[in-house]
Amino acid sequence: MTTGPEPDGILLTVVSPVYRARDCVDELCQRLTAACANITDRFEVILVDDACPENSWELIERQAERDERIKGIRLVRNFGQHHAVTAGLDHARGEWVVVMDCDLQEAPEEIPRLYAKATEEGHLCVMARRTERKDNWFKTLQSKLFYRLFSYLTDLKELNGTVTNFGIAHRQVIDQIVGLREASRFYPGFLFWLGYPTAFVEVQHHTRFAGDTSYTFLKLLQHSRDIILAYSTKPLTLCVMLGAIVATGAFLTGTLYFFWVLLFGTQVTGWPSLMITLLFSVGILVTTLGMVGLYVGRVLVEVKGRPIYVIRKSTFDA
Repeated sequence: MTTGPEPDGILLTVVSPVYRARDCVDELCQRLTAACANITDRFEVILVDDACPENSWELIERQAERDERIKGIRLVRNFGQHHAVTAGLDHARGEWVVVMDCDLQEAPEEIPRLYAKATEEGHLCVMARRTERKDNWFKTLQSKLFYRLFSYLTDLKELNGTVTNFGIAHRQVIDQIVGLREASRFYPGFLFWLGYPTAFVEVQHHTRFAGDTSYTFLKLLQHSRDIILAYSTKPLTLCVMLGAIVATGAFLTGTLYFFWVLLFGTQVTGWPSLMITLLFSVGILVTTLGMVGLYVGRVLVEVKGRPIYVIRKSTFDA
């Protein structure tokens, strides 16, 4: 695969969103610059401060002052991990772009392996695949359940819980992702939805370098709901199927009750059949209307056309 140099000469960009990871910033920058230097001296690192409450921005600014290859973007408020990734991708200038989390659970030292896999074998995209998760059992279970559900509802079978945000993609792929300006953001989902052939590299998963994850159980549920609604209409199909099953069940139950009354009689004529019909009908109506309402809400968010993120400050302006 032949690739031409970018006009500004940047070969490699690393994008990493930063939130609740103040104690990771210095270590992250040190290891990233060392790893990228093994590939080229024409690289840049873009750290996106997603309104971190620990004031990680001052550390990012300090790193940017020490090394001009390190850039910082500070968002006005917390927009979310994948919105922060989008901010980084919008400013990335490299011919190849790496996306990785800031908690160092995926080692920056794996970047040369990803780059070598892509360039030597001619892949436009290479993703890291975890061999063994180092999270607690509850987070691991949450992840497995989400990805199984997500895979079923979206038919994106590649996302099975072992694939992370960590990966490298060519400028051709990144430009396509940047062009997708949907309000709901999910970087791996965009990547696999585009359909570019993707290779994988097995990497070791490490314990978090410092701090705690910002994803609470409720946040994970909300994030999962938004992603699924953005990528699939299958829940609506399932509602229709559920409605058909419930209606069939109500009909069969009503028929069975009719013959029961003929054979054995009843003391309260009509009451059981009425309650059965009401309970089945109301239940399926509420479920279906609720699902439709969620999709209408997503449509409302999209048609507003609000920006995906808002930048408060950037070292690009310095």
